[in-house]
Amino acid sequence: MKQFLKNIITEAGKMTLNYRKGLSELVIEHKSVRELVTEADKAVEEFLVAQISKRYPDHGILGEEQGQRVGNEYRWLIDPIDGTTSFVHGQPFYGVSIGVEKSGQMVLGAVNFPVMGELFEAEKDGGSQCNGKAIRVSARKKLSESVLATSFGCVGTTEKDDNVEFFRGLNTCIKSVRFLGSAALHCCYVANGQMDGYWQGDVKPWDVAAGMLIISEAGGKCSNFSGDAYDFSGDFLATNSRIHDELIRLLNAVRERINNRN
Repeated sequence: MKQFLKNIITEAGKMTLNYRKGLSELVIEHKSVRELVTEADKAVEEFLVAQISKRYPDHGILGEEQGQRVGNEYRWLIDPIDGTTSFVHGQPFYGVSIGVEKSGQMVLGAVNFPVMGELFEAEKDGGSQCNGKAIRVSARKKLSESVLATSFGCVGTTEKDDNVEFFRGLNTCIKSVRFLGSAALHCCYVANGQMDGYWQGDVKPWDVAAGMLIISEAGGKCSNFSGDAYDFSGDFLATNSRIHDELIRLLNAVRERINNRN
């Protein structure tokens, strides 16, 4: 299954590169004010679903574009292009993300960033790799030395928590914040030590399914803002594990201020 996953995600990455050659002619739709979907997203997901269905017809599938198909104890979580806005604008910060779940536990994950030539992989209890080389989270323990990632997709939407408030609350305590526009990329960069943490007020299962396993197998930690296990809904926090508890304290202090103000 691991080799099959690697094969199809590599092929899916090649498909996105072919679509990049004709970005000016790409058919683009809006799922919401800020969410885009392109013919490339749909085509890549259709390819992946077809390949998985042919190889594992009894497995369940949850895709960003096609929704859920119920199956046996296995479920494949697919984001055909995580970072569609970056993709549409010709930027390299997007990837194909696939996680495999067995009986509610992530057992395989892969994220392919084709423009950057990076393939991240993880297997439960088997470690994490980038292009075949083992990776580990950073060793930083001080928030003042830490680089975090987030996104501001919530700004201008109806989300309860405006991420600008969390940014203001954390920015004075850390070294810097990066906004790369892809949850999968943020997760993978936490896993390989290029970033020390990533917070987001609302992510979808397909955004972080593979990234969660890649982080945990690299020595990191994922949870919601309360410190409980992330259950594929609501807020999400991923770190090198060393700064996790302090970030939870700060995030909840900000949330308390928001609630008191409201």
